[in-house]
Amino acid sequence: MSETITLAPNPRNKCFGCGGDNTGGMKLTFEQDSANRRIVGRFVLGERYQGGGGFAHGGIIATLLDEAMGKVCRFREVRAVTAELTVEYLKPVNVQNEIIVEGRETEQRGRNIFMTGEIRDGAGAVLARSRARFVVTGQK
Repeated sequence: MSETITLAPNPRNKCFGCGGDNTGGMKLTFEQDSANRRIVGRFVLGERYQGGGGFAHGGIIATLLDEAMGKVCRFREVRAVTAELTVEYLKPVNVQNEIIVEGRETEQRGRNIFMTGEIRDGAGAVLARSRARFVVTGQK
C-alpha cells in the first residue's frame, strides 16, 4: 500500500461531505496517510459554510470531523456508520483560513470502532476535537 493516497470525491457517491454526485455537497478531498494510519484534509471553507461572524457553522465542523473519522475505516477495509459523535468546540473556526482536519482510530471492540478527530489552524492550535463510535455494517 502506498504511504499516501488521495481520496477525491467519488463521482457516483451522493454523500453530502465527500460525494462527487451531490450538487449541494462539500466534495471534500482527504489524504490517507497509511504509514501513520490517519486521514488528513486541508480546507479553506469559505463563506458558504459560515454560521455567523466569519466563523464556521457548528454543524459543518461536526461534518468535517465525522467525514475524517469515517474514512479511517478504510484501514480495516470495512463499511461503518456513525453511532455516536461528540464534538468539543474549543475556538472559532475562521472560514477564510486554512484548517487541517485529522481522524484516527483509538480502539476496536467487536463491531465497534472508536475514533478521535481534530481540527487545527495553520499554526497547529486545536480549534475543535471529537470522539466517535462507528459500527461496522459490512466488509468493503
